[in-house]
Amino acid sequence: MTDSGTGGADDPFDGSDEITAGAATDETPESIAEDVRHEIQLGHVQDDVSSVLEERFEEAGIEARPEEVDDLAEEIEKDASS
Repeated sequence: MTDSGTGGADDPFDGSDEITAGAATDETPESIAEDVRHEIQLGHVQDDVSSVLEERFEEAGIEARPEEVDDLAEEIEKDASS
């Protein structure tokens, strides 16, 4: 499943949340989420998905509230397992 950001209150990419990208990166929350999802499917991510997302967001200069990261991690885990 790809997320176009047109969902409702549960859509992590709908623009109404606190996830914001810094100016020094081409990475977006969507691109990072898709990369992590793909890496899980390939078996390359064995760590806690929330921790992986937090680290990648930090590296990309993206700020997100912890509960948003947890919600996104849960969505990624669900998608990757299906």
